[in-house]
Amino acid sequence: MSKLFDLQNKNVLLTGASKGMGLAMAQGLVSHGANVVISSRKLDQCKEAADAINESIGNEKAFAFACNASSKDQLQDLVDFSISKLGSISTLICNAGVNSFFGSMSEIDDESYDKTMDTNVKSNHWLINMVTPSMKESGGGSIMITSSIAAFHASETLGTYSISKLAVLGLVRNYASELGPSNIRVNAICPGLVKTDFSKLLWENPEAEKASSQRMPLRRLGEADDFKGVAVFLTSDESSFMTGQALTICGGASMWS
Repeated sequence: MSKLFDLQNKNVLLTGASKGMGLAMAQGLVSHGANVVISSRKLDQCKEAADAINESIGNEKAFAFACNASSKDQLQDLVDFSISKLGSISTLICNAGVNSFFGSMSEIDDESYDKTMDTNVKSNHWLINMVTPSMKESGGGSIMITSSIAAFHASETLGTYSISKLAVLGLVRNYASELGPSNIRVNAICPGLVKTDFSKLLWENPEAEKASSQRMPLRRLGEADDFKGVAVFLTSDESSFMTGQALTICGGASMWS
């Protein structure tokens, strides 16, 4: 039997994982043998997600822990829990993110600006530094951060969000350079418009969904399940020569960016 994409003995810490893309990633990872700590702000949602995954495989491979990604102390508690539960962290997936404001950058208040930049950028910086000692001790690891195709374009209504996602690409590439000698790979995942609660305002109207999908070569919006495979690939040893990259998964919407 082929061992391609075998994730046995892979221990994954995944933020923003109780629903949507993060939950789909967790499902894909566990189905390939990984152990996963599922984290988001609400413990009941994390437990519900972990219980459903464990029930589907008849084994306890998913574990729940609540954490607000904007809190450095809570992030450290999350890392400590993950190491105590799993023994080590071989993969970190930073999927938590926010968009605190919709409108012109000339109108954004400081609180919304800071919340967007802190949650989407600084929290990932903190988490990387918290988990890398465990990865170095184990001989390497894989880190993913969810960016967005918004990083490639200016926006009149999502400016700060777009800036934060572009900053994620800079964070990824710099850490890929710094951590490469320790056999730690760092990559970005850049979704297009995906039908999740996070982007509901952009697609819940049938006419808006149709207009958006018609601009894409594949003529459809993304689904959460479209991200299972990339999470498995980047966690697996089959991606061992890939680092510092922005994997764009958008139905072709940004293939020329």
